[in-house]
Amino acid sequence: MNIADMNWFKVESYLKFDDRVILPLGSTEQHAYLSLCTDFILSEKLAKDAGGRCDIPVYPGLPFGVAPYFSAFPGTVTLRPETYKEVVLDLLSSLHKSGFRRILILNGHGGNSHVQEHLGKWQTENAPNCQLIFHDWWASQKVMEAVHRISPNASHASWMENFPWTRLKDVEMPTYEKKAVDRHTIQHLSPEGVREYIGDGNYGGAYEAGPEAMLEIWRIATQEVCELLESGWT
Repeated sequence: MNIADMNWFKVESYLKFDDRVILPLGSTEQHAYLSLCTDFILSEKLAKDAGGRCDIPVYPGLPFGVAPYFSAFPGTVTLRPETYKEVVLDLLSSLHKSGFRRILILNGHGGNSHVQEHLGKWQTENAPNCQLIFHDWWASQKVMEAVHRISPNASHASWMENFPWTRLKDVEMPTYEKKAVDRHTIQHLSPEGVREYIGDGNYGGAYEAGPEAMLEIWRIATQEVCELLESGWT
């Protein structure tokens, strides 16, 4: 159920029998040969696929996140953590004021995860009757088990993010498998140093996998979100 296909009358009618909603979070940042909007595309599509199956409204995804370490790659957009926190909290307050009481935040970018630190306080101080679920979909146990059944060498901008909806037309993928980068090293580098160290942007792994494997990962991810929507609330 796409919120873009609803007006306020429809939202008001929906809230008479249900109070669940999905808010996708993403990022616009380098993803090697894949779309700059990969994290945004994946979180929003997953939200729409699950929301459509469960008949729950899905708001437009937030396409910008916290990615300062990629700022030396042209096209990357990053927000300050404090700015991002305030934006997300304002969005939650608006959803709550509308009448939504069970909010699933579907996150597609690791750099956004710090905002979880502030969600408990927001829930306690501003919406004690509101339940939040923050779901890093790509990092869940079920999804990672599916990924590792294919290859343990999988990370940012590698095959595990190469879905039909994130790859670009007329862009040829490398055919080799890239050695995993040292994440500890990355943490101590400047944005320019990160670019020099990781090269094309892939953190490690092959650049693509078979279509059946990718669709199976997507099926598992979608099913997990549906399960959270149905029975993940306290």
